[in-house]
Amino acid sequence: MALGGNPVFNGKNFRGAKQAPPVPQNPYGQQFNQAGRAPAQVMDGQAAWSAQQQNMTNEQLQQMYSQPSAGPADTGRMTYDDVIMKTVACLVVLVIGAGVTLFVAPALSTMLMIVGALGGFVLALVNTFKKQPSPALILAYAGLEGLFLGGLTRILDGMYPGVGLQAVIGTLAVFGVTLVLFKSGKVRATPKMVRFFMIATIGYAVFALINLVMMWTGAVQEPFGLRTSMTIFGIPLGVFIGILAIGLAAFSLIMDFTSIEQGVRAGAPERYSWVAAFGLTVTLVWLYVEIIRLLAILRGDD
Repeated sequence: MALGGNPVFNGKNFRGAKQAPPVPQNPYGQQFNQAGRAPAQVMDGQAAWSAQQQNMTNEQLQQMYSQPSAGPADTGRMTYDDVIMKTVACLVVLVIGAGVTLFVAPALSTMLMIVGALGGFVLALVNTFKKQPSPALILAYAGLEGLFLGGLTRILDGMYPGVGLQAVIGTLAVFGVTLVLFKSGKVRATPKMVRFFMIATIGYAVFALINLVMMWTGAVQEPFGLRTSMTIFGIPLGVFIGILAIGLAAFSLIMDFTSIEQGVRAGAPERYSWVAAFGLTVTLVWLYVEIIRLLAILRGDD
């Protein structure tokens, strides 16, 4: 797995899923004993199997032997299709949640946004450290994050019309480009890049925490705190911070793809496709928030 990336993929609930469930074996395929003789039940089983073969036509036998071997879906292993379908399910629930806060009364929208932000944060921690994935809790997280993103979009789009749609397009564009670069092999989660990602992410988290505290205490009166109160060559600090954060979120997607690829190759059980879908949803939420905030800062500087 791509260590150091999305904590969802580094928890016990995904890193430990390295083997597929055992494939059911033919009851007549037991091993011979050390003396070279088959147990009596194996002999009886083989006799029954031979008798069954005699009753089958040549066409039926040929059809049976020409069948393809069991694939990942037949043996209960995680596949890319599983991850795609469950990620789509999470995003559908997220969009539904966003639609609620986008179209209810403004006061109710703000309250639901706060509930979504706090509830989503709690469920993100629960799902990250939960030993076994829970589809219900993962979908609940997606719904709560939808409430938060819908409320945030409503506020910022009201101040700067059009930033919501632009943020959606930007998120899809970054996701698509990142996936293409990963599939082509041009961008990989190398150990050196992962170390840089970890250092930059910690630095960004410290800045975000300091900025949040200063906004809460009233030390900074600007809507985005230090992001807009400080400038470099006349450009708000938030523009540089936002570009860095979007780059970190994009690289986090690369590490997510790497973890999913390794999980599929290792034969992780099918249920862990929910963990993969959850991890992708977390990263996409982060990416969308950074893009819409950057767009709002740029519009506010016009």
